[in-house]
Amino acid sequence: MGKRLIQQARGSGGPTYRAPSFRYQGRAAHHPLNPQPLVGKIIDLITCQGHSAPLARVQYEDGKTCLLLAADGLRVGDVVTSGSNAAVERGNTLPLTQIPEGTLIYNIEQRPGDGGKFCRASGTFARVLSKAINQVLVELPSKKQKMFHQECRANIGIIAGAGRLEKPFYKAGNKFYAKLKKNKLYPIVAGSSMNATDHPFGNSRSSRKSKARPAPHNAPPGRNVGMIRPRRTGRKK
Repeated sequence: MGKRLIQQARGSGGPTYRAPSFRYQGRAAHHPLNPQPLVGKIIDLITCQGHSAPLARVQYEDGKTCLLLAADGLRVGDVVTSGSNAAVERGNTLPLTQIPEGTLIYNIEQRPGDGGKFCRASGTFARVLSKAINQVLVELPSKKQKMFHQECRANIGIIAGAGRLEKPFYKAGNKFYAKLKKNKLYPIVAGSSMNATDHPFGNSRSSRKSKARPAPHNAPPGRNVGMIRPRRTGRKK
């Protein structure tokens, strides 16, 4: 009798592979939309398990406290501004229409007021390329160019935490605990390396464990991997 595969169990909704969001410090987003520019002071720099970059806890003059993705070079006690009339300086939040072309930005909103969706990983940045009617062209870290509404906001600068990926893990144990921190599946074992009771691809104890199992004719995208079924068989005439 077969059993549930790991990739099936991860989608069943159980807590085994659920991200430990109860340990996260909070949502990192821009200050809610406000017609007047607001000045805030960085009161703390914190590390969040759910974010690769450090977060800055900002106390604004209207009494609200927000978590912002910290820009490289910011320190506790620095002052940041959120609004259309803010200066184009590191850590400030401005609409794209107020940001000069060629400026490095991060944490770009997909829609005005959503808090930021693009370019949020540590050490990343985007660049304002050009402006059109009601739209701004931005080059993302993947070098892909995307048009945004001119009222979408972004932070000025580069996200802190660059170089995070430069240090190697050296051993599988370090990688295991890094994945465990965010409850990600590691290690990922090939189906052909498992026993026959654990996976349809599982087989014997020999060095060649897999069998010739071509993907079926009507296989879904998740199954259409490995040995792909030939388009035709038999000798060409």
